[in-house]
Amino acid sequence: MNIEPKKDPTMKRRDFLAATLLAGPLALRAAQAASPSVRIGIFRADVTPPPGAPLCHGSIPPAKVFDDPLTARGIVLLGADAPIVLCAVDWVGIGNGAHDAWRAALAEAAGTTPDRVSVHVVHQHTAPGVDDSTEAILKEHGLSGAMFDPQVAEAALRDTVSAVSGCLGDAQPVTHVGFGRGKVEKFASNRRILGPDGKIRLTRMSSCRNAEAIAAPEGIIDPFCKSISFFSSDRPLAVLTYYATHPQSHYGGGLVSADTVGVARQIREAALPGVAHVHFNGAGGDIAAGKYNDGSPKMREILGERLAEGMRLAWEATRRIPVSPEDVDWTVCRTKLPLRDSVTEESSLIRIRNTDLPTRERLFAVRGLVWLRRMQGDHELELGCLRVGPVRVLHMPGELCIEYQLRAEEILPDAFVAMAAYGDIGPGYICTEIAYSRGGYETGRVSRVAPRVEGVLHDAMRQMLRVEATP
Repeated sequence: MNIEPKKDPTMKRRDFLAATLLAGPLALRAAQAASPSVRIGIFRADVTPPPGAPLCHGSIPPAKVFDDPLTARGIVLLGADAPIVLCAVDWVGIGNGAHDAWRAALAEAAGTTPDRVSVHVVHQHTAPGVDDSTEAILKEHGLSGAMFDPQVAEAALRDTVSAVSGCLGDAQPVTHVGFGRGKVEKFASNRRILGPDGKIRLTRMSSCRNAEAIAAPEGIIDPFCKSISFFSSDRPLAVLTYYATHPQSHYGGGLVSADTVGVARQIREAALPGVAHVHFNGAGGDIAAGKYNDGSPKMREILGERLAEGMRLAWEATRRIPVSPEDVDWTVCRTKLPLRDSVTEESSLIRIRNTDLPTRERLFAVRGLVWLRRMQGDHELELGCLRVGPVRVLHMPGELCIEYQLRAEEILPDAFVAMAAYGDIGPGYICTEIAYSRGGYETGRVSRVAPRVEGVLHDAMRQMLRVEATP
C-alpha cells in the first residue's frame, strides 16, 4: 500500500469501496431535504479478526481464542453543516497512512470531508492494529504481514464503510443532548510511581503483583466516566462514554476480546435496550488497572462491572437540554508534533536492515521511521473538537498522558469537556514535558515526540476550545 493513502489511495481500495460509497451520499441528500433539524445516524460493524491474524501489532501470539466480538461503532451527526463522523474501534491502534485511509473512506461514505471524521481505537491489546505506511516498508524488507494482516484490515474498513453508508437513511432527529459524569471506583491507577528524587521509582502496568506498587496511592488519574447522550424527545438514541485508562485485564495466548470495555458496554446495553453505546478511551496513556488487577481472568468481569457502574452513574446524573443545528459545530486544528531527537533516519534504517534483530525490534524501527518521514514531510495531524451546546469533546492523537485531559478541563472550566485520545497512534506515547526528565516506560523509545510537545498540544487545545492563549 502507498505510504500516503489519503493522498494517493490504491485502486484496490477504490474498487472495494465503490459499491458502498454511492448509496451513502444519496441517502444523505434525501435526509437533508426532509428535515432541517439535527439528526443522528448510528453505525456498527464487526471487526473481529479470523484465527491466525496478528494481534497487538504482532507483539503477542496471533488470534486463536475468541471470547467476544470486536466492533467499530459510532455516530454520524447530520444537519449542522457537513456531516460529522465519530468512530471508535475495538483495535489496539490505527496509525499513519491507515488512519488517513479510514478517515477518507468514512468521509466519502458519509458525504463529508476527512477533516470532519474522527477515528479512534479503544486500545485493547487483545485486538489487531493497522498501519499501512509501516506495512509498505515492512514489505520492502521481507516482513509483510508481521504487524497485521492487510486483508483483515481491508475487510474491517470495508465493513465499517458499509455500516456508515447504510446508517444515513435511518438517521433520526435529535431534539436534546444530555451530559453527566459518574465516578469509577477501584479501576484506574497511575502507572508512574515517583521516588523522593522525583524520578520514576516503580512502574505499575495493566496488571501488577508487586506488593509495594499495589500499596502505593492511585496517583494522578481522572476518576470520572463522562457520558454524552442524544435524545429524540424523551427517547434516548445513543450514549457516548469517555474514561481514561488502558482497558486491559489480561491478554496473550491468542486471546481476542473487547476486554473490560466490552463487558461494560454489554451491561449498559442490557440496561438500556435499543440504545447505542459507543466508548472512547480518554487520555489514559499512563493510566491502567495495575493497583486493582492481578491479571487473573476473573478480573475482566470485575473491572468491567466497575466501569459499567461509572457509566450508570454518569447516565443517572445526565442533564438534558434542547439542541438545534446552531448549537452544533466542529473545529479543526492542524499541527505537526516535534520529533524526538533519538528518532533518526540513519539509526532507524540500521535497525531495520539488521536481520539478526528480532522481528519485533525491526518492526518498531519501521514505525519510528514512518513517523519521522511524515513529520519531516508535508503531513499535518488534524485534531478536532465537537461542540454541542455546553459540551465540548476534544479528539486527540496518540497515547496521551492524563495531564492533557485534566488540563483541557482547566482551560474551559464552565463547559462540560470530554476527551477522546488514541486517534492516530503514529506518535506513540505523548507525555508532559517534565515527564521526559523523570524516566520510565512511557517516555522511553515508545514515545516518538519531543518534550516540547506539551506546549504544542496545549496551544492546539486552546485553539479548538476557542480560548485565547495566556500572554
